[in-house]
Amino acid sequence: MTQPLLCLTGLVAGWQVPATRPVDLMVAAGRIVGLTGANGAGKSTLLAAIAGRARVFCGQLEKKPDLRIGLQTQDVPPLSGLPLSGRDVLALTAASADGLPPWLADCLDRRLDRLSGGQRHYLALWAVLQAPAELLLLDEPTNNLDAQGVRHLAQALRTRADAGCGILLVSHDAGFVNGVCDEVIVVEAPDVV
Repeated sequence: MTQPLLCLTGLVAGWQVPATRPVDLMVAAGRIVGLTGANGAGKSTLLAAIAGRARVFCGQLEKKPDLRIGLQTQDVPPLSGLPLSGRDVLALTAASADGLPPWLADCLDRRLDRLSGGQRHYLALWAVLQAPAELLLLDEPTNNLDAQGVRHLAQALRTRADAGCGILLVSHDAGFVNGVCDEVIVVEAPDVV
């Protein structure tokens, strides 16, 4: 077996204080792992810790040396007045427009503040999904997507994984997670003090 891209052993993450129970997981190249669980269980915090944005309180976080990570968060930057187009967003992450669905490819030259929320979300997601990374961390990627967008995303994730990318995603969409993930881990909420 090849070296895993990411391995967590008893990892507890948080910000000022721990926000998760200990978590064990492994993501290998070509695999899609889903994290589910209740709000407040710390799923997004785990992604932030892996990306170096949140604190690791204990446990081990091992990454393949020189691992290139792509991170998609739920944060939506303010766009009003920014003269950026969809093509500009893709260029920022060196992402290719190849494979974009026609309903979004036709909008690449429009300003971002002229796109719908779902179009902006999928474009930002695509910029991360197609960036040159070996491991993708996706936080609620189906938010704001219609059924057509969710189907296209599922196909794009499988294509990326089949090309050797590892993917760790957080989602409350059980149908999506069960349909696209090779493994699903339920993250339990921490004890309330």
